[in-house]
Amino acid sequence: MRVERLRVERLRIVETVEIEPGPNISLFTGPNGAGKTSVLEALHVLAYGKSFRSPSREVLIRRGANDFSIFAEVRLSADAGTHRLGLACSTRRWQARVDGDPVATLGELLRLCPVVCFEPGSHALIAGPSELRRRFLDWGLFHVEPTFSAVWRRYQRSLKQRNALLKSGQSRDALDAWDAEITDAGEQLHALRQTYSATLSSFFRAAAANLMPEAGPPMFRYSAGWRSERESLAQALSHSRERDLATGHTNVGPHRANWELTYPELPMREAFSRGQEKVTALICALAQAEHFASACGHWPIIALDDLASELDEAHQRQAIAAVAECGAQVWITGTSAPAGLDRYRETVTSFHVEQGNIRRAV
Repeated sequence: MRVERLRVERLRIVETVEIEPGPNISLFTGPNGAGKTSVLEALHVLAYGKSFRSPSREVLIRRGANDFSIFAEVRLSADAGTHRLGLACSTRRWQARVDGDPVATLGELLRLCPVVCFEPGSHALIAGPSELRRRFLDWGLFHVEPTFSAVWRRYQRSLKQRNALLKSGQSRDALDAWDAEITDAGEQLHALRQTYSATLSSFFRAAAANLMPEAGPPMFRYSAGWRSERESLAQALSHSRERDLATGHTNVGPHRANWELTYPELPMREAFSRGQEKVTALICALAQAEHFASACGHWPIIALDDLASELDEAHQRQAIAAVAECGAQVWITGTSAPAGLDRYRETVTSFHVEQGNIRRAV
C-alpha cells in the first residue's frame, strides 16, 4: 500500500497542502503546533473515518471554515492500478468518493486505505477500556476476513434491538426471538475473533523479540465476553436474563470481549509502567501490520506520530529498524528525526512543517 499523493484542505491549522510522500519513509519535522500531526490525522481519517486525537469530526474543521476535505491517490501493490479516494466532511455529513463515484458506505473507502498507527495515546490500547481492544481485533478482521462486516453489523443490530426491549420492560417472551438472533450472530463473531487472535500470537512474539526481548515471549489471551469454555452464548444469555432485565442492557456476549498481552518476565498489565505500555502498544501495531501483509500480500501504511517523545532512544532505534526493513510505506512525525533514522537516510523523504504549510526538504 502506497499513498502517491495527498491533498488536505481546511483541516485544523492546515488551509491547503499537497504532498507526494516517498515510497519508503517520509519524515515530517517542525516545531510544536506546526501541523505535523494534522498530516497523520488526515491519513487516519481516510483509514478509520475519524481522527486518533478526537472522535468528533467538528474539531477537525479549520476555524472559520464549514468543512474539510481529504484527497489521496493510493496504490495497493506495485502491480495494481491507483485509486482516487476523496472524503469531505461538514458538521452534518460525510461525502465519500472512490475513483470519482460516490460510495454507498464509508467502509468501501476505508477498505482501500489500511493504516496502522502508533501515537501518543496508543498506550490506552493496553491500559484503557476493553472497547479499544475489541476495535483492534475488528480492524484487522475488517481487512482480512470478507465475512466480518456483515456478521458484525448483524450482531450490532440484534444487540441494539435486545437492549431496547430490555429497557422498555417488554415481556420475557418478546426476548426469545432476539436471543436466537444475537446468539447466531454472536457465535459467528466470536469464532472470527478467536481465529484471528490465534493467528496473531506468533506475530506478537516476533515483534516482541525485536522490541522487548528482555520480557520474554508474550502470551496473548482472548476472552469471549462470556464463559465460552463452560457454556454456549445461548446458555449465557438465558442465565443472565434476570440480571439483564434489572440493568436494562445485555451483560454477556461479544460486545464484552477482551484480550490481554502478558510477559513471563513482567507483572500483569495493570502493573506495567507507562513506558512498557507504550512499547507493548507498538508491538501490537507492528504485529498487526505484519499479519495484514501476510494475509493480504501487501503492507498497510505505518504511521508513527511523535516517536522520539514516546520512546527512549534504544526503543526508537529498534522501532526504526523494524519499520525501515519491512517494506511498508512509513510516515513519521517529530520535532526532530528519531534515533536510528540516519542509518536509513537514503530511503527517507523529508518534509518541513511550519504553521500548517509543508515543503519538501532539499
